[in-house]
Formats: sequence, structure tokens, C-alpha cells
Amino acid sequence: MDKQTETVNDIQTLLKFTFGLIAIIAGADKFTNLLTDWNHYLSPTIASFLPVSVSVFMKIVGIIEIVAGIVVFVRPKMGGYIVCTWLVLISLNLVLHGDLLDVAVRDMAMAIGAFSLARLSIISNTTFSK
Repeated sequence: MDKQTETVNDIQTLLKFTFGLIAIIAGADKFTNLLTDWNHYLSPTIASFLPVSVSVFMKIVGIIEIVAGIVVFVRPKMGGYIVCTWLVLISLNLVLHGDLLDVAVRDMAMAIGAFSLARLSIISNTTFSK
């Protein structure tokens, strides 16, 4: 394995662990609220349209995040795109919320990282897997 291949594989592995673990941990925490009270992060505008309570909705969000994290480990290209899309949606929710714009910006930066994982996985699978 040449140095370039090794470097790409190392970066892809780092991004897989970062976005896989963060999604799984954040998803699991929707059931415990140890890191934060996640209910406060949902825009009241969106909450008003929900057919379920905010607490139930956040548990559904947690399941989606856990599944997305697992997909990142198994299929990093697909998982990267899923996590990227999910983080953009979270950012839009936070912009609607109005009080959490700093978190919205952070999540957009994370979305770019997840997108980078997906794109890097294309390169890794086509160029370096031969």
C-alpha cells in the first residue's frame, strides 16, 4: 500500500469513527438526556405540527440517529450522505428555533465533514480498492 492510499484510508477511518460514534451516542442520549435535554432543541414551530409529544418525537429521532451511525460504519458513502442530510435538517430546525444559531453553524460544519466522508469513500472504493 502506497503512502497516498494509506493516508486516504486513515482519513476515511477517522471520519467513519467520528460520524458513526457521534450519531450513535447522540441517538442513544435521546433516551437518557444525560448530555442535554434534547427536547429544548426542537423548534416550537415544528413541535406544533407533530402528531406526538416532543419527547416521543425525540426518541424516534434517536432511533434514526443510531441507525444512521451504524450505516456509517457499514456503508460509509451512504452513511455519510445520510448523516450530512440529517445534520442539514437539524441546522434548519435550529435556525427556525432562533436561539441556537451557534449550534446550527456547528452542525452545518459537521454536515460538511459527513459529506466529505461520503465523497472520500467514493475515491477510496474506486481508486484504492483495486
